[in-house]
Amino acid sequence: MAVNTQPAPLPAEPTQAKRFGKTRAAQSSATLEDYAELIDDLLTSSSSARPTDIARRLGVSHATAIKTIGRLKREGLATSVPYHGVSLTEAGRKLASISRERHRVVVEVLSAIGVPREAAEEDAEGIEHYISPATLAAFRAFLKRS
Repeated sequence: MAVNTQPAPLPAEPTQAKRFGKTRAAQSSATLEDYAELIDDLLTSSSSARPTDIARRLGVSHATAIKTIGRLKREGLATSVPYHGVSLTEAGRKLASISRERHRVVVEVLSAIGVPREAAEEDAEGIEHYISPATLAAFRAFLKRS
């Protein structure tokens, strides 16, 4: 079977703009989702989510972690007390739960089609933030059939 190497025709401008806009919005929320999910995991596993631990686990500088925690707080997703770490608000816990579930579904689908588990986990870290509700529903339906 021959592979088509021709580029796909450009979509209409409003369609393309909508697609890129969705991607930019997902990029903006991806960091908050990752932080909320990690903070929730840390609180569950060790009852403490210190900025230093968050920075190390996400592979970012302490200053970057502090800046993003500040953003979580401004968005009403987290609170913090000096020397006691970060806690999530109810909205933050809900965001973490939704993100964790999307991640799980993406990993399960990737694994079901033969992607090695570690690669599925790594790839899901990106995909989970960009997947549309329609695609996520199709993934869930696929998993029910499998």
